[in-house]
Amino acid sequence: MAVMAVLREIRVKARQILPPVLAVCVMGYFAYHSIQGDRGYLALLRVERDLAQAQATEARLRTERTRLERDVNLLRLDGLDRDLLEERARAILNYGLEDEYTILRQIPPADN
Repeated sequence: MAVMAVLREIRVKARQILPPVLAVCVMGYFAYHSIQGDRGYLALLRVERDLAQAQATEARLRTERTRLERDVNLLRLDGLDRDLLEERARAILNYGLEDEYTILRQIPPADN
């Protein structure tokens, strides 16, 4: 009979402790996934970092595009800039005058 009383006591205690243990497990699950999950806090930080990099790249490309558009507008026939035309012709044809010096500089690679 003592064994039956012990088993009954274990069942009563298990019924009392089971809901809080399950609640803690469920809260732990959601807490973990709110930080580590696909849409958790760390994923938010990664997305914000990627967004900042993309915005910096966009700003750099906008500046480059503005410069290129300006150069193209200067090379149009209706408003031809002779200095720019001469500069481009010399660069493309590798042409220079005898009394001129050419200074070559290495362009650093673009950061990606």
